[in-house]
Amino acid sequence: MKEVAVTGRVRLPSLNALRVFHAVARSRSLVKAAEELRVSPQAVGQQIRQLEEALGVTLVEREGRSIRLTDAAIALSYHVRAGFDEFEEGIRRITTTSDRPRIAFNVSPYFGTRYLMPRLADFRKAVPDAEIVLTTLIDLVDLERDEIDLAVQWGYGDRKDVQSHLLLRDPKVICCHPDLARAIRGPADLLTVGLLQPSRSTRLWPDILLYLGLTVPKPDRQLTFDDSATMRRAAQQGLGVGLVSRIDAEEDLAAGRLVAPLGLDALVGMPEAAIPGFYVISTRPRLRVKPVAALHRWLLEQDWSRP
Repeated sequence: MKEVAVTGRVRLPSLNALRVFHAVARSRSLVKAAEELRVSPQAVGQQIRQLEEALGVTLVEREGRSIRLTDAAIALSYHVRAGFDEFEEGIRRITTTSDRPRIAFNVSPYFGTRYLMPRLADFRKAVPDAEIVLTTLIDLVDLERDEIDLAVQWGYGDRKDVQSHLLLRDPKVICCHPDLARAIRGPADLLTVGLLQPSRSTRLWPDILLYLGLTVPKPDRQLTFDDSATMRRAAQQGLGVGLVSRIDAEEDLAAGRLVAPLGLDALVGMPEAAIPGFYVISTRPRLRVKPVAALHRWLLEQDWSRP
């Protein structure tokens, strides 16, 4: 039965029991949790039973040689994970050797070049007393593994492991070399030419083809591109039809390097959920650090619609 203090607050169980539960909830396995904690599975099971007794609820149900977390355990796991994240972040902050606060800030290379660099002076004023370590990565950032406080990532804002806020939509324009454009008289002709595939999104072309009223074929992903700059160059060289960010497309169309065979505004009106964008991501513990929160606030306050 639960023990309740005189003040009405729930008496917390031992930190060690919560630590064991945290490992079990993450791995969904007593054995894997035991390996992580370097104890025996029996010791893990004993800690879970003691925690269940202290809380008066069932957390783990045995199903043969595996286990299943109960609804109560799943609900508890979110709060326990948040608590341990707070512990980790606090320890990381106070053990930093620098006298100045340090912010690890990662941005998509395209966002950094097109949008952040022109604002670099104002960006630096947002947190004048902090040391900002600015890096660029195309790959999906793991804030914990890469020890990053804030990141601006391209995508759809659907990550569940972080707090995500949209800064700017990144609408695309269907573009190709002028010679290739002669074979494209309507949307259906897109299925007869090579479509340049972005490696970071398997849904970008399918969403666009569906919007154009086409049956989406199985994508040919023999040639994929890791970043927008490389896809743009491939389209300029006539290797296929690419999806180019609007501000880049307008430059290339004006210079005659590319053509928009279906028109510059062919994709205007797509549902917002189908349009990728640049999102600032972080975690609740990191945003409790004042310099990180100040930089995050500055990012949200900018009008990113003008490059």
